[in-house]
Formats: sequence, C-alpha cells, structure tokens
Amino acid sequence: MLRAGSAVACVACRNLLPSRMGVRFRLPLQKLHPFSRAIHHRYSSNSNPQRPPHCTSARHYTSLSRLPMRPPKSRSGGHGYQQQRSFWVARLAARLLKLRYILLGSAVGGGYTAKKTYDEWKDMLPDFSEYTWIVPDFVWEMAENIDLDKLAAALPEMEEIAKLLPDMEKIGENFTFLKSLLSSDTSGDPTLKATEIHTATAAVPESGDKQFKKTSDKEKVDQLQEELLRTQLKYQRMLERLEKENKELRKVVLQKDDKGIHQRKVKKSLIDLYSEVLDILSDYDSNYNTQDHLPRVVVVGDQSAGKTSVLEMIAQARIFPRGSGEMMTRSPVKVTLSEGPHHVAMFKDSSREFDLGKEDDLAALRREIELRMRKSVKEGQTVSPETISLSVKGPGIQRMVLVDLPGVISTVTAGMASDTKETIFSISKAYMQNPNAIILCIQDGSVDAERSIVTDLVSQMDPQGKRTIFVLTKVDLAEKNLASPSRIQQIIEGKLFPMKALGYFAVVTGKGSSSESIDSIKDYEEDFFQSSRLLREGMLKAHQVTTKNLSLAVSDCFWKMVRESVEQQADAFKASRFNLETEWKNNYPRLRELDRNELYEKAKNEILDEVISLSQVTPKHWESILQKKLWERVSTHVIENIYLPAAQTMDSGTFNTTVDIKLKQWTDKQLPHKALEVAWETLQEEFARFMAEYKGKDQDDIFDKLKEAVKEESIKRHKWNERAMDSLRVIQHNALEDRSITDKPQWDAAIQFMEETLHSRLKDTESVISDMVGPDWKQRWMNWTNRTSEQHVRNETKNELERLLKLHEDHTAYLANDEVTTVRKNLEARGVDVDPVLIKDTWHQLYRRHFLQKALFHCNLCRRGFYYYQRHFVDSELECNDVVLFWRIQRMLGITANTLRQQLTNTEVRRLEKNVKEVLEDFGEDTEKKVQLITGRRVQLAEDLKKVREIQEKLEAFIEALHKEK
Repeated sequence: MLRAGSAVACVACRNLLPSRMGVRFRLPLQKLHPFSRAIHHRYSSNSNPQRPPHCTSARHYTSLSRLPMRPPKSRSGGHGYQQQRSFWVARLAARLLKLRYILLGSAVGGGYTAKKTYDEWKDMLPDFSEYTWIVPDFVWEMAENIDLDKLAAALPEMEEIAKLLPDMEKIGENFTFLKSLLSSDTSGDPTLKATEIHTATAAVPESGDKQFKKTSDKEKVDQLQEELLRTQLKYQRMLERLEKENKELRKVVLQKDDKGIHQRKVKKSLIDLYSEVLDILSDYDSNYNTQDHLPRVVVVGDQSAGKTSVLEMIAQARIFPRGSGEMMTRSPVKVTLSEGPHHVAMFKDSSREFDLGKEDDLAALRREIELRMRKSVKEGQTVSPETISLSVKGPGIQRMVLVDLPGVISTVTAGMASDTKETIFSISKAYMQNPNAIILCIQDGSVDAERSIVTDLVSQMDPQGKRTIFVLTKVDLAEKNLASPSRIQQIIEGKLFPMKALGYFAVVTGKGSSSESIDSIKDYEEDFFQSSRLLREGMLKAHQVTTKNLSLAVSDCFWKMVRESVEQQADAFKASRFNLETEWKNNYPRLRELDRNELYEKAKNEILDEVISLSQVTPKHWESILQKKLWERVSTHVIENIYLPAAQTMDSGTFNTTVDIKLKQWTDKQLPHKALEVAWETLQEEFARFMAEYKGKDQDDIFDKLKEAVKEESIKRHKWNERAMDSLRVIQHNALEDRSITDKPQWDAAIQFMEETLHSRLKDTESVISDMVGPDWKQRWMNWTNRTSEQHVRNETKNELERLLKLHEDHTAYLANDEVTTVRKNLEARGVDVDPVLIKDTWHQLYRRHFLQKALFHCNLCRRGFYYYQRHFVDSELECNDVVLFWRIQRMLGITANTLRQQLTNTEVRRLEKNVKEVLEDFGEDTEKKVQLITGRRVQLAEDLKKVREIQEKLEAFIEALHKEK
C-alpha cells in the first residue's frame, strides 16, 4: 500500500490506471467508492480497529420494497488530488469502474443479505454458550460484526478481478455504446446519471469508431447480460451452500432442544401459539360484534390455477390430493407452517405425525385430507365451509398461517350442486373481507388473462391492493405458448389486470406431473429462470421470481400485519369479556359458569345415578306391579275369549275342555309376548318415576330435554332377550295346566280374585248400558237433562229385551233371528222404529250384565265349595270349575311376575344401564345433538364467556412471546 498523508490508496486501484493516461497523483481512500473500500480494506494500514458500517453499499431490501441505493456523499479535500489537470480522466475511470463495482457489490450485498438472514435465524436459536464446538468460529465473528477481511478473502483474487475490469485502452472504442447503455438502463440511479453527464464531455478516439463498427450493440448487450447472470449465479450458489450448512446446524440444535437440553421455549412455538388462537376463533360464533380480524394468508385462485402447487412449494412437501382438471379442494384447509428439526405434518385433532420424508406417509396424509374433505361436505353439496386444520414443520420453513380455499369456478358442471359457484364465492369473500387478511392471488399464466375470474373478486375485496400479493404460475408454459412475452411483463408490472397489489411474482411449480418431488421442481424452476429470456432481457426482476422469494415476501408481510393488528384484537376481546361477565353477574349471580360440555357431564352423572336407583326396587314391589299390569293387559282376553265362551256350555266336562284348549292357544301365541311387553313397560315406568322423583331434589330444568331424549333413545335400543320368551312360555304352560288347589286359603284367594274381576266387569258393563240409554228419571229430574232420540230408542229396546230375559233366564248369549224380529215388531207396535243391528248390540250388553250377575251369585255359593272340590264334586249339585279357572289364571300371573322380576333385576336393569351409558356416550360425541338438547341463553352466555376468556388469554400469551422475540 502507498501512503499519501492520512489517506491510503489501494495498490490494485492504482494499477488500474496506466501511467500514460496522465494520472500521476495518489488517489485517497476517501475518494474511492464504498464497495472498493470494503473489498480492499484489508490492505489498509490504518490502526483504527473500528470499521464504519457500509450501509449504502450493502442495503437490505425485502421482496416487496426495493429502494434505490443512495449515492455516496462527495468529499472535498486535496490530499494530492489535482483538480486542475486531467479531472475528466479520473472521473471517467471512476465511473467506468463503477460498472464492475456494481457486479462486485451485488456479491457483497448478497453476503450482507445472507449475514442479515443468518442474524434473524440466530435470534431464534437457544443459548449456544455450551455448544461452541458445534458452530464454526467465523459464525461467532459474523454475529458481532462483518469481518471484511474474511469476506475479502472469500472473494476472487486481484488477478481475477483485474480480468473482469475493462481495458482502459479500449475505453474510447466502447465509449459511444456505454453512453447509450447508461442513458437507457440507469435512469433511476443518480450515480450512473452522473457518470453519463461526465463521460458525455469526453472525446472518442478515431480508432474506437473503427472497432465499434465491427461488433453490433446487440452482441455486446448479450455478452454483458450473460456475464452478469454468471456472476449472480456464482454467488447464488455460495449463498445456497451457506444456507444449507446453516439449516443442518439449525436442525442439530433443534433436535437437542427436543430432547430437553434447553428448557426455554424456542421461537418456533410462536407460530403454533398463533395458530391455536385462530383455531379457537374458527369455532367462536360471536354475538357481540367482536369479529375475527387476525391476519392469515388466504390463497385464492381460479380452479386448476396452481394454488395447491404453490402452497406445496412453500411447505416443501406434496401434501395435498391432486386431480387432473377435477376439483380437489372441497373445503378450506388451514396450514400452519413453522420451523422444526423434522419435516412432519399433523392434524389439529390427531396425535399422529406424518413423516413427509417418506412416500408412504405422504400418500397416507393425502388420503386423510381427501377423506376429511369429503366427510365435511354435506349430502347434496359439493363444497363445505368447514375448515380442516393442519400443521407442517420442517427445517428452513418460513413461519406463517395459510388458508387454501376451493378454486373459483365460472360454470357448474355435471355432478356439482347447483349453488356450488355461489358457495365458493361466499367462502372466499368471508375469508378475504378480513381487513388484516393477506390475499395471495394465484393466476394461471398459461391461459388467457381475460379468462380470469379471481382477479375481479380480489379487486372488489381489496381495491387499493394494500394486502394483496399477485402470483403468476406456469410461467414456463406462458413463455413457450405466448407469441409476445412482453404480455408477461405487463402482468408482473400490474398493468394488465384491473387490480393492485403489494408485489408481483412469477413462479414455476413443475412440469405438471404429480410424481415430481419438491427438489426436482426447485431445480427445474431455477434452471428455467436462469435460461429464460424473461429474466435475461429484463422483463422480470430477479427478486420477483421463484417460490423461495415468494415465501420470504409473504412471511415478511404476514408478520408485519400480525404485529400491527394483534394488540388491537386483544383489546377488542377484552372489552367483549367485560360485557359478558357483567351480563352473567346481573342475570345468574348464584350459578356457576358452566359451559355446554360441563353441563352435559353434570346431567350425565345425574342420569346414571337415576338408573342405578332401579336396583333399589324391592322384589315385592316388582312382582306386585308386574302382576297388576299383566292382568290389566290380559283380563279382557281371559273374560271375553276364554271364560264367557266356556261358561255357555251345559256341563263341567265341556267347560274344562274348552278352557284347556283356549288356554293352550293363548299361551303359545300371545301370552309370552304380552308378558314381556308388560315387563319392559314396567321397567320404563319405574325408570321415569325415579327420574321424576330425582327432579324434585333441586334439579336443573335445563336438563329436561336431554333426559327425555336419553330415555327415549335407550328404550328404543333395548330389546328383551328372545331366549327369555321361550323359557317363559314353558313356565306359563306348566302353571296353567295345574288344577290342584292344595288348601282353603288358596281357594278363598281364587274366590276373591274372581269376585273382584267380575265386579269390575259388571261395573264397566253397567256404565256402557247407562251411556246407551241415557239418564234415568232421577238424573233427568236432578240435573235437568233429557235423553236423545237414539238413547230413547235404546231405552225402549233395553226394556223389551229385559222382559225377554226374565222369561228365559237360561237364554244363550246370542239372539235367534225370529227373536230379533219379534222384538222389532213389538217396538214398532209402540211406535219405535229400530234397526236389527241395534237390537243385537243392546242384547250383547244386557246379556253380559245378566251373565256377570249370575256368575257373582254362583261365586258366593262356591265359597263353601272347597270340600266338594276335594271330592271332585261327586254327589253334589255344586260345580265350581270357574273358580278353578280363576285360580289357574291367578297362579300363572304370580309365577310370571316372579319370573319377570328375576329377569329384570338380574339382567334387564343392567342392560338398560348399559344402553343409557352408550346413548350418553353417543350424545357426548355429537356436538349438534348437545346444542339441540342443552339450550338457552344461560348456556350460550357461558359458552361465549369461556371462548372469549380463552381467546384473550391466548392472545396475551402470544403478544408476550412476540415482544420477547423483538
């Protein structure tokens, strides 16, 4: 190095100026461009170790905003600088060198960008103080400051740089070309404008004109652009290698953190916490104007535009089901992307992890997503608004939350529901109308822009384009098929579609084969853009291409939006919580805040307690109610179909034969079924009785609908054991065949049972006759009522038939036709016109009453007939076979009741309890059923209060973690 006072001139820079150019001064370091000072600082002998940051030479920019570099401020001062002599030569050399410095500056800028990206990653890492052996030394040095010595050492040697620098002898030859190039390509750079102004005053050597004619301008432009692309590619490879090494290092650290070496939470949990807040909000139905305005990235696009492919490239895995031209996304899919040591995916409601590095797990994940989509779609519909929540973790994945929506369609095809188009529009609008949602608008570049539907929809929801990012997919097909590639440039510049956006990107997501891997798609995308004329001719900028740049831009925008809006949302939910708590205190001051699930568990325990209470019913009570209910059910059949027909016979032998035959038929076909029906109804009634008694013990009325539904469903599911019916039939047969009354008390009990039955039937018959003939003279006198015309006819008919019965007390149960005619004529003689059918109906009731009265009289005679029964009624005019019949019926009822009681207490009560538990479990898993059965303002208020508290707590925890991250 050469010294000139306090200024130091770089040897390499001095060598660039030949002595014959007339420059004999020493150029001070302060006059050099900042990139030159950054590269050659290692040769400086300045003892000051503090290096000023070169912010102007390596500016960090995002993919959404790219500011032009500020020109360095000019400094005045001599330091041997001869301003009077050859000033234009020095300025010309400095400006021409600036072209090469820009190339080298892109490398330094890339290194600075890599350093800044690494700093952001490094903040996410736990404390490395115990693992210094893992991280290379130069990483720690970069963390403190950029070591320009090592950066310069990584750059090419001076000889290689010299080869890249222009030959000063040929400056004159190329001067005219450079002037035109600078005037067209550097209009936005003040520094290059200055170069144009100063070089405009220089003279062009005559030899340059001759040489310039030999080479066309187009060839020189192509040569410079190819040289620029090669340089960018070289340093891009260096950055990729550094990123790969950093990713592996990050993976090792995260794996150790998973094993519990680090106790503090790492940065990756921040996005998971945010995703939990969004999951809770998706289930929260707000009634208090507290809307969900938290940011998420909403992916919208026309059907088959490549939405899913873009999402898979960002997630770095082929996780979604695919179909050729068929609608595959049938419901919104919320994907939470976060960083982790392993590339895995997991559903919100499942503990299974899908290893995205294994093809079998990938296929299983795609099948599960497709199954969940189809399950969420209701019958008769094509798409569903129900959201499927999925998380994807992996090394180097950008943290964000994306929602993949069904593709927008223009026509409903066969097999779709008629409202599919409107449903998709409503779902998309519901997500995009969130003022903090980032809209990722996907447009297919391989089709005509005029066919796009989604751009109009996006422009309606975000007319200013303040939260929209436009993505043009299938650019490779577009470049191949379009006759004018400038149309792609118009799209990316936002001049073709009537919509505005924060940024415009062009991506390639493969060749259209579903078997392509993510790595192969990335390689194909990079190769395409490196060789594409769109990038070479300046139609696309380097920061506008590849899904990698897209994911970085979307992540930056997402977190910026989150930081700007999350605290406002937390305040809104805090106010909503205060309103809900105030309403609860005013309306339900003495009740606990139980939500629907907690109330269901409380009701479930009460119902199970009521079922267990059935085991406390005594055997005597079971038998008593079973016997009573069974006789009520079969008494009509016994009297009308067995006893009365048998009693019409003339002798005891015929009576017993008729009774035996009819009892056998009854037992084979009807009696066991009737007995089981009675037992099941008795069990239901006792269950309902216990529930009603329990209700009096401060039971909450809010459970009434639920308990009634559980009871009905349990009864519906309960079926009596068929084998019990067969055994019951045998027992009833044996009981009815037994005619041996062993003692006098049994005989007296049969007499009492017969009397009670006959008295009950006689009372019912007299009530029927009274209704037929109307009120008697006493009732008419006391109550001022009269008979109707039909009752008058019935009364006259009754009087005529009673006279017939007095004449023939042993008359049979049926009237002969001539007797009917005689009665009708007698009535007509008294002026009463009567129908024969009415005569027979009236006779039936009158004869029934006459028979029951005779049977009761005979029953009283048989009270002393037990002695004759033991002698088989030998030498006796008294026959009491009807008493024996009622004893057989009574004994059958007792034995049946005892058998049913044993089945109830030993088997059926437990089976009922099991059915009740199953019904409660099924209802507990059915959210809609619980909402239907446990309703009311109190329940809804408790539900909203619980949700709002949970959301507020999650938001506060997320905000705290977000502040720590800053």
